[in-house]
Amino acid sequence: MIPPVPMAEIWRGPFLESIHHGHAVICDASGDIVEAWGDPQAVVMPRSSSKMLQALPLITSGAADAARLWPEHLALACASHQGAAIHTDRVRGWLDHIGCTVDDFRCGPQEPADIPARDALIRSGQAPCQIHNNCSGKHAGFLTLNRHLRGGADYVDPDHPVQRACLEVFEEITEETSPGFGIDGCSAPNYATSLHGMARAMAFFAAAQDGGTAQQSAAARLVQAMTVYPELVAGEGRACTALMRAMNGRVALKTGAEAFFIAIIPERKLGVALKITDGTTRGAECAIAAILVRLGVLAADHPATRTYLNAPILNRRGIETGMIRAGAAFA
Repeated sequence: MIPPVPMAEIWRGPFLESIHHGHAVICDASGDIVEAWGDPQAVVMPRSSSKMLQALPLITSGAADAARLWPEHLALACASHQGAAIHTDRVRGWLDHIGCTVDDFRCGPQEPADIPARDALIRSGQAPCQIHNNCSGKHAGFLTLNRHLRGGADYVDPDHPVQRACLEVFEEITEETSPGFGIDGCSAPNYATSLHGMARAMAFFAAAQDGGTAQQSAAARLVQAMTVYPELVAGEGRACTALMRAMNGRVALKTGAEAFFIAIIPERKLGVALKITDGTTRGAECAIAAILVRLGVLAADHPATRTYLNAPILNRRGIETGMIRAGAAFA
């Protein structure tokens, strides 16, 4: 077993206060490792970074076209959104469009991360519902696929046809047999793989072109949807949205819980998978920005980059007390 390496450093004044260690892999279109840090064979839970894989059966089954879904729907199927109006209004419309209701969801309610949306709920005396769940777009995709497959109501059951389809494509695109699954925050199974397998899958998405195989065409549609609608994939103030905008649609990014991150780089046909072992989001955001700068697709001096990489840390009076910067692994 190869130990994780230092990927992000927190400095307070002249002192190195904290270090975030992790593993990362960059793969090319053939699935070969171009560069790696730490252990490429580390078994990981990709969490929400696997949403593109979970959305593939929605397209390849014919369900997306049968339901006349738009690119905005596909972006939401890959999203971990803020629960802002731009997200929840579209998910409500999607449910109406396919003849479902919020009660058909199995993701559970969640308070919106979007402050205006949260405050509006409080002022109105309403409780958050399942549509505010950051995974409601993915679950709208599951419901769309489920109606197409004529499956039962409990579409998050690992033995349900929807989840069997997700596992089949997950193993096909990672080119690995998953060692098992855990239950995600939204109640759906989340399958484990190696970090290399996840980077290999993202490289598949990076090399995919519309007009290829059914899987390739579906992957290309999802990548295009994410890069055209970065605000739907996450939301204002989120790294996925800010960094995709900074790269002008050249790269698709997706975070996952517990400090996972992926990048899909079509112009280079490269896929990136990253895991910070202590589960801290700030470490993953700094490390993915460092890798994107290293690959030449993200400008080091872009304001969005400077939010996560070589970023000043301010105290509550606005005084700069330190910074977060790339760790020694990227030296």
